[in-house]
Amino acid sequence: MSKKSGFKIDKEKREDMIHSIKGFFLDERDEDLGELASSLILDFIIDELAPEFYNQGVEDSYTYMNDKLEDLLGIKKYRK
Repeated sequence: MSKKSGFKIDKEKREDMIHSIKGFFLDERDEDLGELASSLILDFIIDELAPEFYNQGVEDSYTYMNDKLEDLLGIKKYRK
């Protein structure tokens, strides 16, 4: 679990993410990052950037659900 953000990532997923970071730096910048450097970059992303993405997801979900609830009112039956 990351210290600042509180996001939990299981060991296997974390290893996959570190591998992706290493691959990105090798492909895009021709830099061969080690495990520690990649792990520190991942921690930075989790602590500093992930909360913004999470919050955006919460806001998008809220908007979506509100739109669907408005649609729900449209199926009310009225007596003629």
